[in-house]
Amino acid sequence: MLSMDSGRTVIVTGGAGGLGAATVGAFVADGWRVVAPVRPGRSAALPKGAIAVEGDLDDPADVTAAAAVAGGESGAPLRAVVNLAGAFAAGGLVAETPIAEFERMLAVNLRPTYLVTAAALPHLVAAGGGGIVCVSSRAAVAPFPGAAGYVTAKAAVLGFAGAVAAEYKKAGVRCNTVLPSVIDTPANRAGMPDADFSRWVRPEQIAPVILFLASDASAPTTGAQIPVYGQA
Repeated sequence: MLSMDSGRTVIVTGGAGGLGAATVGAFVADGWRVVAPVRPGRSAALPKGAIAVEGDLDDPADVTAAAAVAGGESGAPLRAVVNLAGAFAAGGLVAETPIAEFERMLAVNLRPTYLVTAAALPHLVAAGGGGIVCVSSRAAVAPFPGAAGYVTAKAAVLGFAGAVAAEYKKAGVRCNTVLPSVIDTPANRAGMPDADFSRWVRPEQIAPVILFLASDASAPTTGAQIPVYGQA
């Protein structure tokens, strides 16, 4: 059975990643039209049912074009945005971290979230409102050494989401954030082979939370910061 959100579109960034694939699959299964911006040549990595729009999420023109595709179907207006695109990189302590590395974390974790949200907002407002979900990290509220750029970028995502929630509440647009701990993906397992994977949160556990926050089922909720830690 399709939900009450049938006939609606969501734009999902990072859809070819571990969490992205689970999230795209959850929306497709729930009857949404899913538009997924991907890097050139990555369309085949998306789950079945997603509409790929190739481009660079660092490029405002490409992002605007992707938002236009998402908002261009009259029978399925854009009603949700899911900002999953981002990356993690560890480094040294603050005094040992080159400014270029620090700024790179801001660029890959904050800039796409800002650009996609800004491009999608006029479509959401025109459609009568909707839900935006941003992905921060447990590290934003519980920092650890050696990742100042990542910690700062994910904390900035929280601030940005709060600003969007405050600015667009009266227009019917909600903005909430999920904060995962370590996500159980093949890449993370390869990078931390000695970790206890049973304590990590799985993508298929996070995706339903994102779907709920994007949907009309969470209509009273905006500005929330939702922990999704698993057993961590």
